[in-house]
Amino acid sequence: MTMHRLRTRVRVATADDAARIAAFVGRADDATPFHRPEWMGAVTRACGHEAHVLLAEAGEAIAAILPLHAVHSPLFGRALVSAGFAVDGGVIGDPAHGAALAEAATTLAVRLSCPTVELRGGPLPDAPGWHARTDSHAGFVASLAGEDEAQLNAIPRKQRAEVRKGLSRDMQVRVGRDRSDRAMHYAVYAQSVRNLGTPVFPRALFDAVLDGFGDDADILTVLDRDTPVASVLSLYHRGAVMPYWGGGVHAARALRANDVMYYRLMCHARARGCDRFDFGRSKTDSGAFHFKRNWGFVPQPLAYAHWTADGLAPRDVNPLSPRYRAQIAVWRKLPLAIANRLGPLISSGLA
Repeated sequence: MTMHRLRTRVRVATADDAARIAAFVGRADDATPFHRPEWMGAVTRACGHEAHVLLAEAGEAIAAILPLHAVHSPLFGRALVSAGFAVDGGVIGDPAHGAALAEAATTLAVRLSCPTVELRGGPLPDAPGWHARTDSHAGFVASLAGEDEAQLNAIPRKQRAEVRKGLSRDMQVRVGRDRSDRAMHYAVYAQSVRNLGTPVFPRALFDAVLDGFGDDADILTVLDRDTPVASVLSLYHRGAVMPYWGGGVHAARALRANDVMYYRLMCHARARGCDRFDFGRSKTDSGAFHFKRNWGFVPQPLAYAHWTADGLAPRDVNPLSPRYRAQIAVWRKLPLAIANRLGPLISSGLA
């Protein structure tokens, strides 16, 4: 597939382009962890969603890219997504090539029998068939303080009191990436999402991300008398830490274990050399949205866009959608062993 626009060639990358793409992402100012080849490869290896990278080339140089996953699910249909399981994505590089890359994405979607294209960030396409939203989700990023006590004092008073209550319990904090860290994290995270009524992601996805990112990902776990009660898998990218997959068991709320987890992660990230804490995205006006505001984070609207073939309705994978209310209520009551067995079969299509 080749198109000419703004004296630019747009094509689907091949394996021979891997080194050039990695170098481009490494120097692109607007690249996120989800544009990195490590993320693209992890999703493909763990869940089977094929990765496709569209290149906009000016002469011999890459000017912009759009990484995509072809997501397939018998329950949720097919979609071309930038990027799978990510909260950010879209075109990076010279935004002048965004329209050409978006058009190429729709052409590729038709070829792959994907009726929907979803862009999570980047320049918003201004073309027929595309629909953009800036009011559905918000991101939360704040600077880290210079030392532990200053970090604690930077938290608003009411939330700071919750953190102090958790710290007074003298729970243990462990950071690592080995087999036991991964087992503790998955056990805690799986229980957390079951309690919320959503299926857990495949464990292979967490392993693939940890293996692919190396030192740029780790797990922080809070233990109460040697029992894991809260745990988070975080990504590190250009001076920012992003707590990406985290949660707590039922007892975590009374222990304030999640509050301790995020505070200790802030301190740990600063010790690693980070200067920003990226709390990730939350759906506007949701419980997570207000939780992050309680920590003093200011919401910033995120820009998402989607295209559908022949005016079809886009796929609905939002767990807060009213259509899933009954299923969520049932899922919350499932025994954990059953939820953990069935969850990955369902969630792999929620990319």
